[in-house]
Amino acid sequence: MKRISDPDQLAEAGLVPAEKLEALHRVASRWAVSITPAMQARIDPADPADPIARQLVPSVAELAIASDEREDPIGDAAYSPVKGITHRYPDRVLLKPTHTCAVYCRFCFRREAVGPGGESLSPAELDAALAYISRDERIWEVILSGGDPLILSPRRLGEIVRRLDAIGHLGVIRVHTRVPAAEPERVDAELVAALRANKAVWIVLHANHARELDEPTRAAVARLVDAGLPVLAQTVLLAGVG
Repeated sequence: MKRISDPDQLAEAGLVPAEKLEALHRVASRWAVSITPAMQARIDPADPADPIARQLVPSVAELAIASDEREDPIGDAAYSPVKGITHRYPDRVLLKPTHTCAVYCRFCFRREAVGPGGESLSPAELDAALAYISRDERIWEVILSGGDPLILSPRRLGEIVRRLDAIGHLGVIRVHTRVPAAEPERVDAELVAALRANKAVWIVLHANHARELDEPTRAAVARLVDAGLPVLAQTVLLAGVG
């Protein structure tokens, strides 16, 4: 089983009918598609209301855009003083080092910004983002988001964690990710080691259906917890899923 990244592969897997391919190619040309083998294995192709498919398989309905919809629905841009930073609340910031994800959720409110080919921060941009955090002593918590920070190589992820760990006024590093459920084999000893720090590091797993919490996911979570990295859950309430 291979990663699915285009409508033709969706049709080959029996997840969409061939007659919808033309419209789905229009969807995929604008918003990224990616379904990992782990997620595909949880989908029942015979169930038109499958809760995993509802989250990840693109729909022709995505082409219907209402006049009041916005490309930046939560207003991130207005709170972005430097590239890669969203500073909406005084004591915490989002740091988005990459715009790539393991899977692309159809309900994502950052879907205009994420996808393959989406830029990761360059070394200079990362330096500027970290300098911004260092200068503002009100900032107590940094939330690594994106994109999915656990898509980064252990070397690059570890560098970011170490540099955050060295900022004296920070107390918490929070990591929001879908990877333990979407690509559990990625959570290996090297990745886990990259996340360890002297400061408190919290992992927030984005999972929306019980089927995502199978044995590979539980094993990935156990590897994190056993290394002293507490794991919380973030669940989106979705019709037909949650």
